[in-house]
Amino acid sequence: MTAMAHEPLSQEEQLLESFLALDTPRGYRAELVEGEIVVTPPPDGDHEDYIGLLVDQVGAKSQTRMQFAGTRGLTVPSPSGGPDIHVIPDGTWAPLQRRLYRGTGNWMPCDGVSMVAEVTSTRPDRDRDVKRRTYARGGIPLYLLVDRQRGSVTLFSEPDNDDYQQVVTMPFGKEIEIPAPFSMTLETTDFA
Repeated sequence: MTAMAHEPLSQEEQLLESFLALDTPRGYRAELVEGEIVVTPPPDGDHEDYIGLLVDQVGAKSQTRMQFAGTRGLTVPSPSGGPDIHVIPDGTWAPLQRRLYRGTGNWMPCDGVSMVAEVTSTRPDRDRDVKRRTYARGGIPLYLLVDRQRGSVTLFSEPDNDDYQQVVTMPFGKEIEIPAPFSMTLETTDFA
């Protein structure tokens, strides 16, 4: 038997391999964002309340029937050519008719996702900046950010390269329009 020499893994390959091998405690989420492994503890009750309010309204008001996933792992190509970015949005919606999640593994590309949502927690700048650019890079048409620290809801739309071209921010208590395929008005009175 002949032993084959293997090329050593690059730093990016080692990082991706380490990330994919992580065994996080129950309820924790691990993401690989811009070359950094980020482990997030389970969300607090207020965080889950906001997500519940979003899920209820989208289910009741969306003009297109949507399928929701609260822990859907998404991959986005890295801008630096390194390993793909691996993110888990607080909420992911895709048209139910497409059955987008069926047959996928832990991680899937963003193709076909209609909207993602994040609720800010301990590191709000990651949701405001890094994740915004990541979702735009993935071509996700809509990114909804519930910003608890600022008391506002922001809808980012029209992704182009590394950012969204349209931004609408409303304070809690005001309505915000979510365009097609949702074609609905999101009420934020209960967010305050």
